Amino acid sequence: MSDFKVKELELEGVRLITPFYREDSRGYFLKSLERDVYQGLGLSAEIYESFESYSKKNVLRGMHFQTQNPQIKLVRVIVGTIYDVILDLRKDSPTFGKWRGIELTDQNHLCLWIPAGFAHGFRVISEAAIVSYQCIGKYLSDCDSGIKYNDPNIAIDWGAGEPIVSEKDNRLQSFEEFIRKYQCI
Repeated sequence: MSDFKVKELELEGVRLITPFYREDSRGYFLKSLERDVYQGLGLSAEIYESFESYSKKNVLRGMHFQTQNPQIKLVRVIVGTIYDVILDLRKDSPTFGKWRGIELTDQNHLCLWIPAGFAHGFRVISEAAIVSYQCIGKYLSDCDSGIKYNDPNIAIDWGAGEPIVSEKDNRLQSFEEFIRKYQCI
């Protein structure tokens, strides 16, 4: 039962995973994580926490990261469609400051493996979406941070229309502030 397919994306360490999936007249069965398979691919599968979010159409969450002990995330959509975006914040990475967006849906069943050192966010495209996160590493609320989703220096294309953004996310730092604060230059 390990019919996982893994595609490396252009940002080092990021993987797009097609999980084990079977459908019949009763419905479907999906396995998004198998420890031995992941470890065989060089991916840690020691989940520390698992949670999900429910969001309405045009809600934009992000771009979040943890300043100390950054988490690895495995993200999947259970219901709906999102435009998921990751931003490389690893100062020694050849793709530092580059972002990548990908559509995750309840129909394509794709899982996005996000290594430590990336900011993450998404915008809901469907009427609503339920997003599942499995995280490797402990969440540290004092180290919770982010970068403005609409920072012109990053220029993420979130699609047309005005997104619904929390007050907290609207107050996040700019990419330039992040670079200065964490000495990324």
